[in-house]
Amino acid sequence: MLYVVLLFIVLSFFLYVVLGGADFGAGTLELFSGAAHKKSIKKTVYSVLGPVWEANHIWIIILIVILWIGFPDFYNVIVVYLHIPLTLVLLGITLRGVAFVFRHYDAVKDHTQLLYDRMFEISCLVTPVFLGMTFGALLHGDLQTLEGSPGASFSELYIHPWLQPFPLLTGFFFSALCVFLAATFLIGEAEAQEKRMYMRKAAMAVAAVVVIGFATLLTGYLQGNEFTAEFIANPLATGAVALSGVLLYPLWQAIRAGRVIACRFLAGSQVLLILLAAIGPHFPDLIITRHGAISLLADPAGENVIRVLGISLIIGGLVIIPGLIHLLKSFRMIKFLEERE
Repeated sequence: MLYVVLLFIVLSFFLYVVLGGADFGAGTLELFSGAAHKKSIKKTVYSVLGPVWEANHIWIIILIVILWIGFPDFYNVIVVYLHIPLTLVLLGITLRGVAFVFRHYDAVKDHTQLLYDRMFEISCLVTPVFLGMTFGALLHGDLQTLEGSPGASFSELYIHPWLQPFPLLTGFFFSALCVFLAATFLIGEAEAQEKRMYMRKAAMAVAAVVVIGFATLLTGYLQGNEFTAEFIANPLATGAVALSGVLLYPLWQAIRAGRVIACRFLAGSQVLLILLAAIGPHFPDLIITRHGAISLLADPAGENVIRVLGISLIIGGLVIIPGLIHLLKSFRMIKFLEERE
């Protein structure tokens, strides 16, 4: 049953990065668009996100619950020593939701709509940055615990591990990845005259992902980051990155041609390869501290707890996944087999 729980961890993480990431990227895309395009992007984003803008958060909720119940010691390290960026993530998600609702359903349409627009756009930008910084801090190797460093200051324990160049670049990388996903997915949702705009923005986002990703690895290497050194030396990681690089050419061609199915499939494959390269070689040692790695499987919950958790996830999956698919189909949002002209 442990493998079932681990499968749901991977599935939830991947789906939140793809679906939740695309949601955040849509707002960032709107933020960095000119006045001539903002209105059309806002309309398209609402039509796409309206039915599912909260449903996509179910995946991170499932992930948190699994870690909390099944792997409490691992979960405790994350939420205690990285509580500041995680609190900022929660604040960003909340502000994004409030702004999304009020800018579309406010009974009074006045200048406050501009406030809601900016709140939505900025929260969509900074939230994935703090999510990426949290992930980067887990792998950077500068995290400390009270048990390992009893005399450490508040700054050393709770601020310094995530407020450094490597975690910061990881945050920008994830934000760029979100924009890439949003622009790529919106190619298939836009009207004919808007497709070219999204194609151009998707191509720019691809370039940003490549540049920031290279800068992140270079920074980690120059800082003597243990994760980066192992990443470069690991054949699985380098192979996944190489394959991701090879897929850039067909992805670029699909974006230029506006091929909806190919764009979405290749974009999802890119994300899967990036996650595989980042996590696969180091699993289950997913937290690297100054005192060594912390394994996800080092001290899991009892066998009975894992069994009940696994059964609950299977039952919940059988209920939730068909319901989400029905929701997407009802609003004509599942278009993997549709090529819009």
